[in-house]
Amino acid sequence: MHDPHTSHDPYVRVRGAREHNLQGIDVDIPRDVLAVFTGVSGSGKSSLAFGTIYAEAQRRYFESVAPYARRLIHQVGAPKVGEITGLPPAVSLQQRRAAPTSRSSVGTVTNLSNSLRMLFSRAGTYPPGAERLDSDAFSPNTAAGACPECHGLGQVHRTSEELLVPDPSLSIREGAVAAWPGAWQGKNLRDILDALGHDVDRPWRELPATAREWILFTDEQPVVTVHPVRDADRIQRPYQGTYMSARRYVMKTFSDSKSPTLRTKAERFLASAPCPACGGSRLRPETLAVTFGGRTIAELAARPLVELASGLDATSETARVLTADLTSRIAPVVELGLGYLSLDRPTPTLSAGELQRLRLATQLRSGLFGVVYVLDEPSAGLHPADTEALLTVLERLKSAGNSVFVVEHHLDVVRGADWLVDVGPRAGEHGGRVLHSGPVADLAAVEESATARYLFDRSPAPAREVREPGGWLTTGPVTRHNLRGVTADFPLGVFTAVTGVSGSGKSTLIGEITEDAAGTAGVGRLVSVDQKPIGRTPRSNLATYTGLFDVVRKVFAATDGARQRGFGVGRFSFNVVGGRCETCQGEGFVSVELLFLPSTYAPCPDCGGARYNPETREVTYRGRDIAQVLDLTVESATEFFADTPAVARSLGTLLDVGLGYLRLGQPATELSGGEAQRIKLASELQRGRRGHTLYLLDEPTTGLHPADVDVLMRQLHGLVDAGNTVIVVEHDMSVVARADWVIDLGPGGGDAGGRIVAAGPPAEVAAAEPSATARYLGRALGRERQG
Repeated sequence: MHDPHTSHDPYVRVRGAREHNLQGIDVDIPRDVLAVFTGVSGSGKSSLAFGTIYAEAQRRYFESVAPYARRLIHQVGAPKVGEITGLPPAVSLQQRRAAPTSRSSVGTVTNLSNSLRMLFSRAGTYPPGAERLDSDAFSPNTAAGACPECHGLGQVHRTSEELLVPDPSLSIREGAVAAWPGAWQGKNLRDILDALGHDVDRPWRELPATAREWILFTDEQPVVTVHPVRDADRIQRPYQGTYMSARRYVMKTFSDSKSPTLRTKAERFLASAPCPACGGSRLRPETLAVTFGGRTIAELAARPLVELASGLDATSETARVLTADLTSRIAPVVELGLGYLSLDRPTPTLSAGELQRLRLATQLRSGLFGVVYVLDEPSAGLHPADTEALLTVLERLKSAGNSVFVVEHHLDVVRGADWLVDVGPRAGEHGGRVLHSGPVADLAAVEESATARYLFDRSPAPAREVREPGGWLTTGPVTRHNLRGVTADFPLGVFTAVTGVSGSGKSTLIGEITEDAAGTAGVGRLVSVDQKPIGRTPRSNLATYTGLFDVVRKVFAATDGARQRGFGVGRFSFNVVGGRCETCQGEGFVSVELLFLPSTYAPCPDCGGARYNPETREVTYRGRDIAQVLDLTVESATEFFADTPAVARSLGTLLDVGLGYLRLGQPATELSGGEAQRIKLASELQRGRRGHTLYLLDEPTTGLHPADVDVLMRQLHGLVDAGNTVIVVEHDMSVVARADWVIDLGPGGGDAGGRIVAAGPPAEVAAAEPSATARYLGRALGRERQG
């Protein structure tokens, strides 16, 4: 037996872990292995892997830095754990998306852009007499390289008379200039034009062309005395009004407004086009004059990585060294099934799974050893064909002398583990225990484990009749990204799965099913449920997004304690002055700036994360104050509010989509993309039926344990049984096998994909020769037919 305090102990030993729902657990996990953490959603596996093990490794790193920085870091807090021994430094790769920015790309995330810029700087072909450029001059994100016309964005936003004045039969007073603001500000601009001598009551199309041009596009801002029309009930005095043209107003709002609503409205009156100066390349002319192999850096950055790696021909020793470095860095990205991406692909267009795998590929080149890599579902968004490559990459990280701890639901990844930690048995307060820590095969003897039932069960699924379509919806021809004139027929009144390897064009295809589909072919409404966050700060949470919190606040305002104190509904909002804690302004968290690291959130030092001031928390309902109610899980709240129908209905739909383990006040920043999508789906389900609805979902099973997949599938198939249509983009073959219709894209990703290779019932697609999905779908169907 090893002494746990010796430096040679080969185990990470956790004692008394109590983070979130963990019930004071003890667990030993060997180092230098691929260890997988499993369990149903909300069981506590992420709390153990990320909230405890990684958080403690991070805290120890923080303790080693300068005292000034350490003083700031102490505000972040430590994980609730008695002791962890044998813990090396840790690197976390989570599925968290940074704030979207058009300047972030595949090249910047992987640092591959740096290598390509260096290649052009040192080994590029320059025009005669041209000075050699520094590598910064090849980046659109620097002043030295950015096109001065579009500032390195590649797009310019312009407007036109047709966009600004959609109905020229209206007069200016009747609102012909639709781009102008409403209310007083719009009236002010109309009154100024009247004062300037323009006819504001004549139809727009009858105004002189010179007047229309000036009104819409002038850069002048004349000041004039306005004499407003007097209303009978009030006196309006003359004032000095400054004119602003419609174009100037739209451009100023779009570029400067902090309001997303106003920016979105302004965007309706703008058309984006490639920058005329750089042709969309984002770079200066002198940069684009440099070539390598006859191509500019913009042309190479636009090629799929698999093509870029094979098309770099070196002609000098310097070039050979630099191209060898670049191709070696591209290799792990291609190996992880991302060879269809290009360096200039913007980060916001990537899925969370793609982003995490890009970071994983970068780590393969880092040369670190002796560290613990903690990964959050690296198989998310991966076609089964790519999962084998993922396991190879994880094995390489381990072989380099590292420990790889993976939170994962994909059964093939679980089977490939050296060590398995199964947490459960259920979610929330019914979980938080380690059911098994040991070799994968030994889990079969653990009767409590939901994972064991799916990992070792070979019994067939109940036979299900394939539904017949009630009509068809045709989309296309679609020419976008890698789709070239693709036309797809989607059956209505059934469950359709859209499949294909990563980058084959699935999301692009269903993205073309727009609001135009509603009202055609008997479809009454279109509901697109994506994985975008329900909010970007801790202020947004599960209860506020679903509307549940409005009812809860009314319940508190109706209590005797609230009435005695004169507290209304607003008092119980953490967004309003009065009831909230003013230190954190109701967020429950304060942002801690770490100087040399990204800022992070820490619990508020005054309210401890409760969000409310002490006076507000004196009011209770059934023995709980408003903060304690927000801390309830959906499952617990269902019992607590059983006799409040409006609350019970919302909670019931959240339970139906497998989210019973989430807390009502769980901040949006803590939710995965899959959880955000299921919250949106629950919000839709509680609205009630409104005729035939077409539901579009993008990988709804992301982040779900197979047991939770079954719960969600019951809901989605229930929607179809009620007369609706459900279309999902999906990689989980157990879901695809239960579909009525499958549309498979491919056969590869990027330029090697973009076409429909098979369409029909699952059994037909499973027999399709060119399909990369067929083999895995056939395996899932074969398992269903066993027995």
